[in-house]
Amino acid sequence: MKYSFDKITDRKNTFAIKYDLAQARNKPADAIPLWVADMDFPTAPCILKALKKTAAHGIFGYSRPDKRYYDAVKKWFRDRHNFLFEDWQIVNTPGVIFAVAAAIRAFTKEGDGVLIQKPVYYPFENAIKSNGRHVVNSPLVFSGGQYQIDFDDFEKKIISEKVKLFILCSPHNPGGRVWKKEELEHLSQICLRHKVFVVSDEIHSDITFGNNAHTVYANLSEEAAANSIICTSPSKTFNLAGLQFSNIIVKNKENLILLRRQIEVTGYDEPNLMGITAATTAYSHGAEWFNQAKEYIRKNILFIEEYFASNCPKIKVVKSQGTYLVWLDFKAYTNLSGKEISDLILNKAKVWLDDGTMFGPEGDKFERINAATPRRILQKALENIVGVFGNL
Repeated sequence: MKYSFDKITDRKNTFAIKYDLAQARNKPADAIPLWVADMDFPTAPCILKALKKTAAHGIFGYSRPDKRYYDAVKKWFRDRHNFLFEDWQIVNTPGVIFAVAAAIRAFTKEGDGVLIQKPVYYPFENAIKSNGRHVVNSPLVFSGGQYQIDFDDFEKKIISEKVKLFILCSPHNPGGRVWKKEELEHLSQICLRHKVFVVSDEIHSDITFGNNAHTVYANLSEEAAANSIICTSPSKTFNLAGLQFSNIIVKNKENLILLRRQIEVTGYDEPNLMGITAATTAYSHGAEWFNQAKEYIRKNILFIEEYFASNCPKIKVVKSQGTYLVWLDFKAYTNLSGKEISDLILNKAKVWLDDGTMFGPEGDKFERINAATPRRILQKALENIVGVFGNL
């Protein structure tokens, strides 16, 4: 590889929540942190070079994207996902969850039902509740080692709970599913039939493996495009989460006006200068770095699968079709509760993961591990976990 992902970069004392918040969150200071979804790799050199140039200029005034950014982001999504849109259809926000919360306010009223599919990224539920809406859960079904959608339950919940908005996680976090086009079409038909607006979180869309191709929800049909917003960001693809910059695609002009109105209510205006710089450079020149980072992560995920299969087969690894987040199944430990499993991982194995119940009760006895880290860190974490669970 042209780029090295084996190098361990010390992230302590860099304001990193992954490494510097252990004490604040009552976690052991010596626990290996593989919980929050950022990479332990420095971003692409071309991005670092552009950021250094911007910093050296020394002026950090109010900033707006221009043609360079719009051309870059449109080309990236055209080439990677066959997804076409115009400059005016892009809304920049400081993060996808910021956009999700704004969309909840824009397309629903207080008390309305907003549907999610647990186990799922927990900030969705927080955004629904904090905006005074009603959380409706249509749980995914874990069958044959993978998650499936219960379409009958999905439609019944929409009707019975008077659902007005659905938050889709695509690819799915934490389950690693890359939804098939036919599955998304089925969801779209149900949502159109019952006038349910769709907010599609596609932040992990670039990170898919093998034949698991990501389908942009707005590409399903003109009707689906008009009944949705697509939430994207360079943050997962290029490890830029701390720069607070996302691309939200809104194909329908009326929806765009409604969303912008709710963003204006927050007082948010110009995007972060460094975010604009990084995103423009990433989408213009970062493809080679990303392709190699994704391949390294793919091999890390295979390493996780093979390590547990060989050394502790009671821990099952849910086959990851996408994202760099791996879902570990501890249900074979029938004599332990989910809380006891999490306690052993954190306090005995000294590995900090995301407890599956954070994603809903359906995540009980699951743990989420981040594979976007140098192999030596990952191997040490797996050795620690097997050292505790191998003989249980």
